[in-house]
Amino acid sequence: MALQPSLRPLIIAGSPHAPHTLDIFLDYVCPYSAKIAFVIDSVLVPLLSAGGPYDGKVKVIFRPQVQPWHASSTLVHEAGLAVARVAPESFWKFSLALFKRQGEYFDIPTSTQTPLQIRANLAVLAAETIGAGPAGAFAELLTLKSSPNGGVDVTDDLKYTVKFARQNSIHVSPTVLLDGLVQNEISSSWGEKEWTEYFSKKVVV
Repeated sequence: MALQPSLRPLIIAGSPHAPHTLDIFLDYVCPYSAKIAFVIDSVLVPLLSAGGPYDGKVKVIFRPQVQPWHASSTLVHEAGLAVARVAPESFWKFSLALFKRQGEYFDIPTSTQTPLQIRANLAVLAAETIGAGPAGAFAELLTLKSSPNGGVDVTDDLKYTVKFARQNSIHVSPTVLLDGLVQNEISSSWGEKEWTEYFSKKVVV
């Protein structure tokens, strides 16, 4: 499906020109999203990369799915989008690191922290993942603007991702679309066997 140019780093597996598209809606603070994210990295990336059986046939787009019942969800997704801006080649690396440490951003651990403190913790994770240089630009992108309700410099990217999910009636994570249609059979518990069988049935070019 369509993807605005600034969000091209959200293509996390496969060739950008592949004819089939898997849109996978994930929330950084959802345990099931973390589960499928690790499968994307260990199973889908090899299947769709050079030398894999579906190289050039399928691409995977990470669709940020903000779930407002988790108070930190907006903040962690802002962080992911900021990395996509300042270190696009490290977006997936940062995402995996955040999924591995998602427990630090769950409801109870963040309940006594301010948004500024949460952003500061995310900046530390960014520095560990993408390096100190890009992390400085990362922190600037997440600095509140001078207007009282102006958001941060990735707010427009966040709005795009939220609007995209809403117009496609995506309610929870993880949700997977193949070529624009929801694939209810896909589960976060799938491994290589299930994904290989799925692709053998669905990939026609």
